[in-house]
Amino acid sequence: MPEKMRVILCGYDPMLVRGYVRAKNEEALWFYLPKELYEDYKIKPGAKVKGRVEKIYAGSTGEVVAEPNEEFEWETSRFTGMAVVVDHDFIARYKLTAWHFLELTIEKVVQDGEEIEIYPGEVKERRVWPEDRLKLSYTLPYAE
Repeated sequence: MPEKMRVILCGYDPMLVRGYVRAKNEEALWFYLPKELYEDYKIKPGAKVKGRVEKIYAGSTGEVVAEPNEEFEWETSRFTGMAVVVDHDFIARYKLTAWHFLELTIEKVVQDGEEIEIYPGEVKERRVWPEDRLKLSYTLPYAE
C-alpha cells in the first residue's frame, strides 16, 4: 500500500527552472521523501519512484490550482535517493515553481531492476504539510 504526503517543491528560481526544463538534462525541481520511507527502502540515487499526484497547491494563495490525479514515475536525484526529481514535462504542463506544493501518493520504488510495493497492507501518512502553512509570504511566478 502507499504513503500519502503533501510536500513543498524545492528548486531554483523560475528563470533557471525554465532553462533546465528546456535543456531536459538537469534537475529543475524536486521534493524530499520522508526520512523513514527513504531509510526503510534504502532508496538509492537514480532509483525510480512511482505514484500519483492528486493535487497541486499554489504557494501564493495556498489554494488548489490543479487536481491532475496523474500517475508518475520519476527518478531520484543522482546525488541522493531522498530527493525525487519532478519530470520536466510535468513542470511545464502545470507551470510549477519552487513555490508550489504537491499532494501525492508514493506506491512503488523501482531499483536494481526490482519493483517494490511501498508498505504492503497499510497506508502511511507521515509527512503532510499543514494546511495553515500552504500560503507563503514570498513567491515568484513561473517563467514561460
